[in-house]
Amino acid sequence: MFGRKPVVKLSPEVFEKAVTAAEAAGYSDVSEFVEHVLMKELSKLDGAADEKELKERLRGLGYIS
Repeated sequence: MFGRKPVVKLSPEVFEKAVTAAEAAGYSDVSEFVEHVLMKELSKLDGAADEKELKERLRGLGYIS
């Protein structure tokens, strides 16, 4: 795992929306924007006490069914 750079694949439609949003918000690049958005969403899950609670929060946010 060391020395590997993480890669996230986005659909072309999502990527173009991210480019537009990143430019409008003044981010230096799409990666910076995506990282900020992801960290914001992950912070909502920080207080989960266990896996069951985490799954319930993800379900409530619409990420899993």
